[in-house]
Amino acid sequence: MPAELLKKHNIRVVPLLVNIDDDNFHEGVDITPQSFYEKMAHSSELPKTSQPSPQAFTEVFNELSSFGPVLCITISSKLSGTYQSACLGHELSGLEVTVFDSLAGSLGHGLQVIRACEMAEAGFTACEVIESLEKYRKGMKILILLNTLENIVKGGRLSRFQGTVARILDIKILLHNVDGEVIVLEKVRGKKKFLNRILHRIYEFCPDMTGRDVGITHFNNLEDAETIKQALNENCHPHDIIINYMGATMATYAGEGGIIVSF
Repeated sequence: MPAELLKKHNIRVVPLLVNIDDDNFHEGVDITPQSFYEKMAHSSELPKTSQPSPQAFTEVFNELSSFGPVLCITISSKLSGTYQSACLGHELSGLEVTVFDSLAGSLGHGLQVIRACEMAEAGFTACEVIESLEKYRKGMKILILLNTLENIVKGGRLSRFQGTVARILDIKILLHNVDGEVIVLEKVRGKKKFLNRILHRIYEFCPDMTGRDVGITHFNNLEDAETIKQALNENCHPHDIIINYMGATMATYAGEGGIIVSF
C-alpha cells in the first residue's frame, strides 16, 4: 500500500521478512521495493521470504488494544503462514482481536484494509466490518501478470530448459486468484498480445467497475501499469485506481516486469 494511505488511515503494519544473500530485511521497514529489486537483480539465488513471528503480532496487539477491538487483516493463508502466526499471536495476547484472512496478496489485500478503515472511521462496528469484508473478498478478482519466468526457474518450479524455451518463444503467463490460491489462467506469446488478453480478461470478469476501486502493483513496470489504468478508466469507469510498487514478498515470485491487478 502507498505510504500516504498507511499514514492517512493510521494503519499499523506487521512486516513480512525477506532474506537475500544472507541479509535479513523487514519488508517496507528497512528495505524499499526499489532497493530490493536492485539487490535481487544482482543475486544468483531467489530471495527467501517468511512470515512474522506470533510474538511480533502479540506486541502490536498489546500496543493497539487500548484503542478498542483490534482487526488484523492478513495476506492469504494459501500463500503464507502469516494468518496462522497472527492467530497464535492473538491467543498469546488474550485480547479482543479478530484475525481476518484476506485470501489475497498485494493490493488485493490492501483494498480490503482500506475498506475496513473507511468503515471503522464511519462508525461501523467490528462485526459489521467483518461481514462487509467477507462479501467484498468473495467478489474480488486478482490477475497476476508474469513478464518473465526467471524467478520461477530460480525457485525450482520450472526447469531451466523450460524457462529458456519460454524466453525464446516470448511466452508470458497470466495467473489468477481462486479462493486464495494462485492458478494459471492462460499462456500468451508476445507482449502486445499479452496486454490485450489481460484487458480482455478484466472486461470479461468485470465490464462495469462503477463504484469499484482497483489496485495495480508493478515490479519496475510503470509503463504497462499506466496503460492498464488508462484502458480501465476509458472502458470500465472505476471509482479509483491505485498504482504502487510491488512489495518485496510478492515481487520475489512475480519477477521483473510483473504486475498484479486487483478489483
